[in-house]
Amino acid sequence: MSPAPTYSTIGVVGAGSYGAALALAASRAGRSVRLWARDAAAIAAIERTRQAPRLPGIDLPETIQATAELADLRHCDALIVAVPTQSLRAACGELAKAFPPRAPVISAAKGIELASGLFPTQIVASAWPGASAAILSGPSFAADIGRGLPTAVTLAAAEPELARALAEALSSPAFRIYHSDDPRGVEIGGAAKNVLAIAAGIAIGLGFGESARAALVARGFAELRRFGEAYGGQAETLMGLSGLGDVVLSCASTQSRNFAYGLALGQGKTPAEAAGGALAEGAFTAPVLAGMARSAEVETPIAEAVAEIIAGRTGVREAVAALLARPIKAEK
Repeated sequence: MSPAPTYSTIGVVGAGSYGAALALAASRAGRSVRLWARDAAAIAAIERTRQAPRLPGIDLPETIQATAELADLRHCDALIVAVPTQSLRAACGELAKAFPPRAPVISAAKGIELASGLFPTQIVASAWPGASAAILSGPSFAADIGRGLPTAVTLAAAEPELARALAEALSSPAFRIYHSDDPRGVEIGGAAKNVLAIAAGIAIGLGFGESARAALVARGFAELRRFGEAYGGQAETLMGLSGLGDVVLSCASTQSRNFAYGLALGQGKTPAEAAGGALAEGAFTAPVLAGMARSAEVETPIAEAVAEIIAGRTGVREAVAALLARPIKAEK
């Protein structure tokens, strides 16, 4: 029997705020880290200043090597791909051309691919045949992870032992990782919560108050559970960190890009104005999630409303009026 991998060296693909934060978390777990980004000038600046541009004020230890050379990732024991869902295929395709999939590939994306309707681990498997895909998700802001504040997330893989080993290798006292064998449930929670965060932001932007937000979150989570169970997610996963936990965080703070995007929509900005150059994953996820729900005959009126608003087919107030006019029925 071959010895279990130690995962002593971790590669992180993507040097944005979340990638840099996960590099710091892996370093605090006692791992050597190679942080890769395509922009050689940005990497040189990180090496010179020992700070990531999108995570200012937090020093990167010497255990994190910033690099623009894909070859430097070749012998990493595991890879964390911290890029947006719509960029995940291209990133994995680039990695696949550079070297064979010898290490587990952990996606940190929270969404559904717009063109295909695939979830992150499916995208990894499609773009990098033979890769052992896992998903990392849960209630976590990059700034909190970067500062070493207590955070708990879930890491899931189809192989339970792989999920357990990776969770143990990347955990530290302040960054607690629970492991799961339900990657689909974890992925669905991470994707759907972004759509709900947009809806919650809209409600607050309209001035509807906290009672309305609470009702919307509760009914939105009911949608998430229906959708999740229709697409193979386990109920206990959806009730956990990567489902309910992430919904609670993302629907309650302007630190969430999706909530901030919805807030701007509720305050009267157009979808383009609301984005303001920042990425709100839920804006891409809403239309594909709503379409998949219709295909599975699952009712998701909140997701449908968000998709219609983003597409410009209905106004914010009209969409809310339609939701409020829905028939009264039993809660379930």
